[in-house]
Amino acid sequence: MQIDKKLLKRLESLSQIKIDETKESEILEELNKFLDFVEILNELDVENLEATFSTLESGSPFRKDIPKSQSEIGEKILKNAPKSEDNFFIVPKIIE
Repeated sequence: MQIDKKLLKRLESLSQIKIDETKESEILEELNKFLDFVEILNELDVENLEATFSTLESGSPFRKDIPKSQSEIGEKILKNAPKSEDNFFIVPKIIE
């Protein structure tokens, strides 16, 4: 599979980014190099290999989600806001 200009335009639309026309060929080349590398990985035979790491057997490595109160965080954040009142951000009205 190769990425052509048509597919690049579709990806540009889906990702909501604008690609500069002067860089299109460079981006196409880089994306196609990446796809070529992935194709090489697809050729590897991993059918008889066991996974070296899995969280299914030993459970989640994450910490317990224990809530704690840190009221000073809200105060620090609101200090950087252009406008705030009663612990809320004040933003311009966007709906009439």
